[in-house]
Amino acid sequence: MVEQHSSAAATAPPARECDVLIIGGGPAGATAGALLAQRGHQVTVLEKAHHPRFHIGESLLPANLPLLDKLGVADAVRAVSIEKWGAEFVSPWHAPSSQTFQFAEAWDKSMPHSYEVRRSEFDDILIRNAARKGAEVIEGCRVQAVAFDADHRGATVEAQHDNGRRQTWRARFVLDASGRDTFLGKKFDTKRRNPKHNSAALYAHFSGARRQPGKAAGNITVFWFEHGWFWFIPLADGATSVGAVVWPYYLKTRDKPLDDFFLDTIALCPALAGRLVEAARVTPVEATGNFSYACDQTHGPNYLLLGDAFAFIDPVFSSGVMLAMQNGFCAADTVDVCLREPARARAALKHFDRQARLGPKEFSWFIYRVTNPSMRDLFMGPRNVLRVKEALLSMLAGDIFGKTPIWGSLLVLKGIYYAACARHFKRSWQALRRRRANIRTLDEAAAVAGPGTP
Repeated sequence: MVEQHSSAAATAPPARECDVLIIGGGPAGATAGALLAQRGHQVTVLEKAHHPRFHIGESLLPANLPLLDKLGVADAVRAVSIEKWGAEFVSPWHAPSSQTFQFAEAWDKSMPHSYEVRRSEFDDILIRNAARKGAEVIEGCRVQAVAFDADHRGATVEAQHDNGRRQTWRARFVLDASGRDTFLGKKFDTKRRNPKHNSAALYAHFSGARRQPGKAAGNITVFWFEHGWFWFIPLADGATSVGAVVWPYYLKTRDKPLDDFFLDTIALCPALAGRLVEAARVTPVEATGNFSYACDQTHGPNYLLLGDAFAFIDPVFSSGVMLAMQNGFCAADTVDVCLREPARARAALKHFDRQARLGPKEFSWFIYRVTNPSMRDLFMGPRNVLRVKEALLSMLAGDIFGKTPIWGSLLVLKGIYYAACARHFKRSWQALRRRRANIRTLDEAAAVAGPGTP
């Protein structure tokens, strides 16, 4: 038996070597892969799917544009996009019922617009760019196991190709950009449901949806309704992405096929239903539960968690792709320091941790309160006292990582919010009680699967 084992080991293919192995080829992984390969590191990107592939999260922020320029893909992305100059919020509890925020009115006037994109096209552009920059991109290859050396010198990564073939890599550094799979978060049991937020989503694409006229045709619209909110995202080819982000209790009430339930949900929002009167659904309705989570840690001695692999809260402000790409840039700097200057690794990892937590922290304050009546009042009747509107627009544009001095004005805005809550104490207390009930943990997976599903 010993001889047979030795013979099998002798014929097994040797582990391939690389400096950095990246799990996942979405925006975070493709961004980091391109930048690290450009700096001369040997990079392997393992992506379980084959690009192009469908993904939600089609609305980019103005802060994405400088990142696209630095990656050298701005022209390619522009060619498949529709321009997004602002964001419209629609409320059934206010008159007028619509309020549009123009990015050109933000603190920094140099980022007046962004894009709406099909993620299949956008992500494909990013991962092909990583390959052009020198990263080895392997699609249809799912990581099965990662074992880190006790002395932190590297890791052994085992993966399986679509055809069943197994392959092993030795890497000095591992980046988890696996999105909601959160591969390392699950491995180390650090992924946690977000106790402050809990939501589920239903979504599909439509043709023939009525858009806003002229320059505003590409703007995203957020519709509030009783059970959460809707997104309405126009795409360049005429399709429109429509999704409902709802409290888990609402999804739990489903007693009919998902397609019918989604249409019934749209009917609860007359403003949105009016935009879809002549529209036809062109993709299946999909749903996902357990939408909000975070991992306890962003990094270890020779690994980082990027983008959704670390945390995801709620897509209401379209921050996901921007935060993922920003993580990719910061990760490339961090890994470069760790591999070339080990004496500076500890400081680099601390900096990465601060940056990775900054985005979810700043956006989450608003996300947790976006359905509160006092916050809706601020969005539907914005004023620029002490530049609070400009600061809010900068946050909505994703301008939170640079030197734009928005933080004092955001503190003033938060103070205005708390004062409004105190002024309407009874309403605020009732809203708080409703929110606590809304975010209670339910079996969203069963609700998504539907009644009678085993």
